[in-house]
Amino acid sequence: MNIAKHMEAVFVVALAAAASSSFFTDTLPEAQARPAAIVDSSIATETKMAVVVVKGKRLAPEQQPTVLADRRVGGSRI
Repeated sequence: MNIAKHMEAVFVVALAAAASSSFFTDTLPEAQARPAAIVDSSIATETKMAVVVVKGKRLAPEQQPTVLADRRVGGSRI
């Protein structure tokens, strides 16, 4: 039996064995989620619009993920 011919099947069987063994031996950690506090000013009414505030830092250009069609450089546009 030439194992190179059946390498895909060997990989799938090994992946299934590893996944099932990790599923049966590992326990689920406790959830760390907390309910969000609802502020009265964030609830929309007929006369007042709800406002969403997103807090976070902007990434530096070298930290930003690259995209397939970057518009800042020349070349074809996809």
